[in-house]
Amino acid sequence: MPPSAPTPLNGRALTNWAGNVVFTPDRFERPATLEAAQEAVASAERVRVLGSGHSFNTIADSGSVMMSLADIEPFVEIDAEAGKVRAAGWITYAVLSGAVAEAGFALHNLASLPHISVAGSIATGTHGSGDRNGNLATAVAALEFIDPDGRIRTVRRGDEDFPGSVVHLGALGPVAAVTLDLLPSFEMRQYVYDDMDFDRAVDGLDELTASAYSTSLFTPWGPRPRFQFWAKQRVDEQTQPFPPTERLGAPLASGPRHPIPGVDPSACTVQQGRTGPWHERLPHFKFEFTPSVGEELQSEYLVDRSQAPDALRAMREVSDALGSAVQICEVRTMAADDLWLSPAYGRETVAFHFTWVRDYETVAPAMGVVEEALDSFDARPHWGKLFTIPITEVRSQYPRMGEFEKLRKRFDPEEKFGNEFCSALLGGSARLPFVSAHPDKDALGGQSRGHSGGS
Repeated sequence: MPPSAPTPLNGRALTNWAGNVVFTPDRFERPATLEAAQEAVASAERVRVLGSGHSFNTIADSGSVMMSLADIEPFVEIDAEAGKVRAAGWITYAVLSGAVAEAGFALHNLASLPHISVAGSIATGTHGSGDRNGNLATAVAALEFIDPDGRIRTVRRGDEDFPGSVVHLGALGPVAAVTLDLLPSFEMRQYVYDDMDFDRAVDGLDELTASAYSTSLFTPWGPRPRFQFWAKQRVDEQTQPFPPTERLGAPLASGPRHPIPGVDPSACTVQQGRTGPWHERLPHFKFEFTPSVGEELQSEYLVDRSQAPDALRAMREVSDALGSAVQICEVRTMAADDLWLSPAYGRETVAFHFTWVRDYETVAPAMGVVEEALDSFDARPHWGKLFTIPITEVRSQYPRMGEFEKLRKRFDPEEKFGNEFCSALLGGSARLPFVSAHPDKDALGGQSRGHSGGS
């Protein structure tokens, strides 16, 4: 089963998935019904909902009340005629995808880890990959928020407030239910190519990303970076009966691969061209593989697609300085959208996702090197990852930020759903609060190797 929200146990710390953030609310609640959650929201002075805990900064934190909805029985309601699914906001993509697939439908995309919560992923602009695919939030047809007074408020596609409400950073309240667009079910095949030359990949980036429904390029950087290329192809769109034996000089992998070199690939979804349903190929990792705690930190930077080749070359110039801080870097694409706080707002986008070692002192200078290299490319950081870009620069990347602040003020005038992260971002403070106290090893639970669990 997918992991539920982190819970204090026998005096151990309440942490996020990676263990780099310790949450210290005055009170942590796990209501058993939606009605109880509504009552708890109405009575709280301040409250934030903790989903699957797969954020790497303090976006979910609260000094007052933190709430998990994971004990409430989830629901999935499929409207086959309308091609929509209405589901509990706290459900994971693993559970939702299984139900959708069983009914003969599909979601347009999934992130690399299927264990993340639907509402949390949408709120932070989390994404999969594919030139034609918007991030996960672009599938939203309606959201049902719990308002500050505990009542349910629904916003639907077509409403004036909709584009500003979907990627909302938790600042508009807990999500009780979400309605998503569905596609007819489809099957996929996944292929991996080894040891692709850096220059050929960068020069041929458009060719590579157009070659499949969803693609990823992985590199550990280092002095002579090369790529591993993953292509997830819809069977009904595959024009060749067999995959090319090489792409841009890179040979087809002789066996299954993990994104991180040397790691056992048994947790990865099936490769080598074996046909399977969409929900068992789009993620990088299997549903039945449950990441308990991540031996990693993560950052991600998203740039305009037209600037991606130059941005990759700029990162290559500093790749030696990343040293042992980076485990793997993933390059993915997504379509532009009109959601105000989406990192893909208004531009076709390429994302550079860094899976770091879980040592903030080692990661911080390497993260600074990457951010400096990307400084001239108007990079937007992922809302749920680590970054140190000045908040004034982050705000400047979102032309509708001021309108979002007005929207938030209208629906949450007392900032019941705020926290330090939101206050810094929406209040224009100089920097965001990223990492709280570094917990000791015993507070983190079991240890495991990094999973490259990107967006």
